[in-house]
Amino acid sequence: MGQHEVTDSYGLEMDLFSIWMKNKGMTKSTHQAYINDVRFFLQTIHPTETKNITKMDIMRYMAVCREKGAGDEARNRKLSSLRSFFKALIEMEHLEGNPAALIAKSKQEKNRIPVYLEENELEALLQAIQGKYYIRNVAIVLLMSYAGLRVGEVHRMNVQDLRQDGSIHILGKGRKWRVIPLPDALQHVLNEALAERKESRQGKEQPFFVSQFGRRLSIRMIQTVADETIKLLKETMPALADKRLSSHKLRHSFATMQIRSGTDIRTLQELLGHASIETTQIYTHIDNKQLRNAMNNISSKIPMKFQNKDT
Repeated sequence: MGQHEVTDSYGLEMDLFSIWMKNKGMTKSTHQAYINDVRFFLQTIHPTETKNITKMDIMRYMAVCREKGAGDEARNRKLSSLRSFFKALIEMEHLEGNPAALIAKSKQEKNRIPVYLEENELEALLQAIQGKYYIRNVAIVLLMSYAGLRVGEVHRMNVQDLRQDGSIHILGKGRKWRVIPLPDALQHVLNEALAERKESRQGKEQPFFVSQFGRRLSIRMIQTVADETIKLLKETMPALADKRLSSHKLRHSFATMQIRSGTDIRTLQELLGHASIETTQIYTHIDNKQLRNAMNNISSKIPMKFQNKDT
């Protein structure tokens, strides 16, 4: 069953869902991802009417996703899409029940150590930046690796979001704003980028990062800036060749630096814009050096008669 058949059979429901998401203020990327997830699900249960979809239909679909190789994170996102879809239809008075509401999410691996760059590797990354729009690209990489911004947050930044007090106001996930006080060096680079910025051709909207055509720099282009710089870094540091690095890993690197500098978990949660502290806790991984230091701190507490006289 193709996209046109889904539109013919479930066009009203998809329209209602789209309107609901727009009213919720969801980002374009989230909106499209949810639409794609729901459309694929509807293809599998056609021609069942939405009012007749059961919990078993959804569980069967999730099982098929697992068989096709979808990991826990991907399946949980698909389930979130379906929960939102049925919730939207209920709020739009098209359905009465949500068959996805009571389906448990897949248990994801806990305490998985995120991929990140060490401080010396981040320095080398900045040195690897090249290109015609050098200062703009430096600003983009700095915001992700030294301020912890997501790619979408860099994309949504407007000129007025950089304030005179040296902070940036960031519109994050869930349409929530957060304020990040910037280090002087980062403020300086952003002001340089602003001075070299091309004039925007988007009317009243004044995006901070602008393409050569005067439009807001796309998410794809921001990712490309980071990915191409990472590629150059790997050429200078062969030890990183097999490391799965991407633009989002720069945010991991920022969080890791903060934890190692002694930043408490609640403060880091605010800086990263996480709704749940559980999300922030994946960054509390500690490397072997820190574990050794922690244990060395108590070595002197062990009674002398048990101490090794040769050490």
